Amino acid sequence: MQVIEAGQGGLLKMWTGGMSVEDSAMQQLLRVARLPFVKPWVAVMPDVHTGIGATIGSVVPMTDAISPSIIGVDLGCGMIAIQTNLIKDRIKPHLKKIRKIIEAAVPTGNGPGGKWKNNSIPKWISGEFRKIRTEAEAKNIFQAIDQNVGIETARLQLGTLGGGNHFIEVQYDENDCVWLMLHSGSRKIGNDIGRFFIDKAKQHMKNWHIKLEDINLAYLPKSHEDFHNYLLAANFAQEYAELNRDMMLLSIVTAWNESGIDIIEFVDNPIKCHHNFVRLENHGGKNYYVARKGATSARKDELAIIPGSMGSQSFIVRGLGNPDSFNSCSHGAGRLMSRSAAKQLITMDDHLKATAGVECRTDNSILDESPAAYKNINQVIAAQSDLVEVVHTLKQLVCVKG
Repeated sequence: MQVIEAGQGGLLKMWTGGMSVEDSAMQQLLRVARLPFVKPWVAVMPDVHTGIGATIGSVVPMTDAISPSIIGVDLGCGMIAIQTNLIKDRIKPHLKKIRKIIEAAVPTGNGPGGKWKNNSIPKWISGEFRKIRTEAEAKNIFQAIDQNVGIETARLQLGTLGGGNHFIEVQYDENDCVWLMLHSGSRKIGNDIGRFFIDKAKQHMKNWHIKLEDINLAYLPKSHEDFHNYLLAANFAQEYAELNRDMMLLSIVTAWNESGIDIIEFVDNPIKCHHNFVRLENHGGKNYYVARKGATSARKDELAIIPGSMGSQSFIVRGLGNPDSFNSCSHGAGRLMSRSAAKQLITMDDHLKATAGVECRTDNSILDESPAAYKNINQVIAAQSDLVEVVHTLKQLVCVKG
């Protein structure tokens, strides 16, 4: 761990393990650490890279205010993974069929294809949405946010993957046991909520004549009703995101079991974790609103998921409860290249070599998600050996990207 003074009483504790940190990310970290309501330090994970306002791969404890952009707009984005009863060799002859089953069972992408058509939403998904909407209405959550936040879109997107770095994978562990793993978030409604409150905070800064080093770090003071409205809405988005992953898993297993390939049974309960979220936590006897933007909770003995890129390893880890990191670990490998740079620098030949043996997309539009666009996951894991211990090492068989 490296400790860096940020100025104005701010402090960084960094688990970058000798890996370089882009200058733009470092400047963001220093600005966040200098905010008067960020105490006692910012914990920086080994997968850190530049975000909007705040870096991805940071853990930020806040006291009497919250900056919505420190959490980000993909509220509740995270992971679910579960070990099955299947063995790698039993499904290896069927990988192409499995990929098609998954793609047919779960709408993917951010365009029109990334949501259910009205008459195609599975009944169990419609039923679960009614429950979560009723609970949200009982808490007056939708009264706290703008009408532009589309409840109907949220209904049509529940149980869908999205695009970008979201994925569904079939993997196997060191014992050749097959796992299902997926990464997704709160879809458009989480994005709408995040942007709504970021804009609210910016307007408050303007109205109150508060100047910041970066306007994207605009904040909501605890004394203002928007602070509490934000927490209500963010919690809803986080619940929606977790339910979204549950619904996708159920859709995949249902379709798989109807395919005739084999019958999936679960060996244990699923491992679940958010890695874009805010939560009230107690550290060192004090309460903080802890924002993890591209970071995962890693309390003592808590299981978490750290995925690699689509051609590398992923890890099931157990938290060590390190107080310096606010009981946190990384959320993945972290980007090494921007999406535009990756599309310019990575060739299709590079992509095919890096994903050899994985049943996945091989079109040009996937090059910004190719393994070379990400940091080396083994270096990322090694840099946080005092935050987590590895329980399982997984490798892809099938990768479905949005």
